[in-house]
Amino acid sequence: MKTSAAIAKEVESSYLAGVSANLKTAGSRFIAGSWFKREDHDDGEKVRATMVDRRIYDRHRYAELPHGRGFTIRGFERRWLFGKRIKSVTVASVLAPPGPLLESEESAPPVSSSQLMEHVRSLMTEGKATHLIGVCSPSGFEEDVWNNPPEFQNVKLVLVAPREDGGWRVSAGDTKLDPRLCKLFDPEDVGHKINRVRREVEARSTDLLTGSLSATKLARDLELPVPLVNNALEAVAKADPELRVSKRSGDVTLYRGAAVMSYEEDGSMSLAEWIKSLFSKQGEEAKKINVLSERRASLSGRLDRLYEDIGKLEKREEKLRQEGKAAGSQVAKRSKAAQISRLRKEIARCNTSAAMLSKQINIISTHIHNLELAQTGNIAQLPSSEDLTEAAVNAEEILEQLNASDDLVSSLDIGMAESAMSDDEAEILRELEGDTPEKASTGKKQESASEAARSSEPEERERPQAQAE
Repeated sequence: MKTSAAIAKEVESSYLAGVSANLKTAGSRFIAGSWFKREDHDDGEKVRATMVDRRIYDRHRYAELPHGRGFTIRGFERRWLFGKRIKSVTVASVLAPPGPLLESEESAPPVSSSQLMEHVRSLMTEGKATHLIGVCSPSGFEEDVWNNPPEFQNVKLVLVAPREDGGWRVSAGDTKLDPRLCKLFDPEDVGHKINRVRREVEARSTDLLTGSLSATKLARDLELPVPLVNNALEAVAKADPELRVSKRSGDVTLYRGAAVMSYEEDGSMSLAEWIKSLFSKQGEEAKKINVLSERRASLSGRLDRLYEDIGKLEKREEKLRQEGKAAGSQVAKRSKAAQISRLRKEIARCNTSAAMLSKQINIISTHIHNLELAQTGNIAQLPSSEDLTEAAVNAEEILEQLNASDDLVSSLDIGMAESAMSDDEAEILRELEGDTPEKASTGKKQESASEAARSSEPEERERPQAQAE
């Protein structure tokens, strides 16, 4: 398992490599200057000093830590004959304090606003030129920094941090900053972004069973442009024959429909069968399923938006309640009470609409389920009861013939084995199975001798008695 320091080192390398490629490809079109000069920098000495303060002397540990690397690109323009004037300064830097990474194996805490301000001030080398600075933090920034980034004179700040899903969170400190400048500090290419959308669709595949996926919502959750997510959803739908894309109501939604088998898709279908299928009702279930699935997807999108509105209204109600409690005058409390009353009525109306939409979605889902069962039954093309009975009778007859043939072959094998045995072999086989003839004759002689001995014993007993008389 990788340590937090090793992960931060990988983030540093990935960020700088991606930004370097972006600036090399499109930087000259958006950054002022006739020619540019690049200068690399790092904070390796600060990392080494921090390790010495903690009495850590390990070269491997030093190599594993991020060194706060970065680079600065200065843009110049010609002035008079041999003169030059600086027009722009573009900086890409990584802010990863080594202290927390040395003290604990767990992930470092997010960067605070004071740490960010100190780091940005150290990067401002030219006071008059416009600075475009992109700062990446492997551990992220505090939420207050994202919401209220620090402002500097003559500086356009871009904050970058890695996401858990493999992407990057890129945010400009100035909302009026050109998005193309902000995109220069996004190290993730288009291919990785599309793959991230595909992985998110696979992770939310259960939502496609009863609803849909909205491109706008996915773009907001993944922090990606909406057009890119639209293209990714269309690519996903082309790869899966059961997925469909709807562009109604100004939003692209992905939903699951029914796969329609066409003549071009099924190369085994003959021309006669294809013409016959044109005049049959086969395929109507699939069309109905697709239409109903699109309608269900639209209703599911409306239901999700309605629940979001209810959540916003509830937050607004809670805020008014807190303001009403804190109000000092009775008039202000009465005003807040009237606003809360209107909000609760609106929430009740929204809940009623949500319940109605939920019932409609349930009815459509049930109808889709029945159509899918009918379609599955038609695709199977099960044999009739007469065909099943005839096949069973034929199978039984074949089994009886097979058993009779097996018994006949077994008897023939035994007879052939006995007929192929000679008299000598038969006698030897009897010897092996029982006693030999010699043992049998000796056994008979021993039995006759024992019987004679038993018969002579009474005579010997009678003789002494007669002599005594």
